[in-house]
Amino acid sequence: MWHSSRFPALLFAFVCVAFFHGANAGSGPVSGNQSLDPVKAFRYKEALQNSQDAIGNVLGNHPLTDDKGRALSMDDLRGKPLVLSLIYTSCARICPMTTRHLARVVDKARAALGKDSFNVALLGFDAYHDSPQAMAYFASKQGVDKRGWYLLSASPDTINALSKELGFEFYASPNGFDHITQATIIDAEGRVYQQLYGETFDTPLLVEPLKELVLGRPKPNQTLLSELIDKVHFFCTSYDPARDAYYFDYSLFIGMAIGASVILAGIITLVREFRRGRRTART
Repeated sequence: MWHSSRFPALLFAFVCVAFFHGANAGSGPVSGNQSLDPVKAFRYKEALQNSQDAIGNVLGNHPLTDDKGRALSMDDLRGKPLVLSLIYTSCARICPMTTRHLARVVDKARAALGKDSFNVALLGFDAYHDSPQAMAYFASKQGVDKRGWYLLSASPDTINALSKELGFEFYASPNGFDHITQATIIDAEGRVYQQLYGETFDTPLLVEPLKELVLGRPKPNQTLLSELIDKVHFFCTSYDPARDAYYFDYSLFIGMAIGASVILAGIITLVREFRRGRRTART
């Protein structure tokens, strides 16, 4: 039975819990897998496995909205590799830290591979609160508003469908959301190519997959000369761990040029000897 002397204390505790949840997770409804059901509590190992299982998935042409309120879709982001990071704007620590680190590594990747060689996007998965204005403010706070990033919002249905294709799980919790810290590398055809995890990660974990997609694969209607230049760039772009940066290794290029010259000289010598042998046989 309830005792009247305990009721005020229980009521006070309930109010405190309700206020704590509202301050961290935000007021309003939750969508899709944003569940408070304890049976659906976040399990890291299962989330990681689901994330890995998503590699190879082709993303649907989901409708999106950018930070200016303009409509676009996933198809608008195809044609180049895409780095897609999922965040929620009311996150106090992890999402800002993750975004700032990603911005630094993206700058290094662009310096190595070309400024316009791939796209980058932030997608707010808290559909009821991550509005275009909230995304613009969040990006500005992290210093990425002028870096050529797409800042994206979407409806709850789109978030649910896209997160499943990406293998990204999230659940509302008293602290905001429980979710795996994930950025996804998507190829030019919209296929999940690689997953990145953690608030910080080593630079090559992002740059090497992008290097493969940008330079290691032939492009539609690419000329033979352009493909050859990409191959040289691919093999001669190296990582210097001391500087945590990529650079074009001219020694590799020179070595390749010398090797090609030796092979060409050998072929010319063989052709000359073959022709000389034929002339000798005729006489």
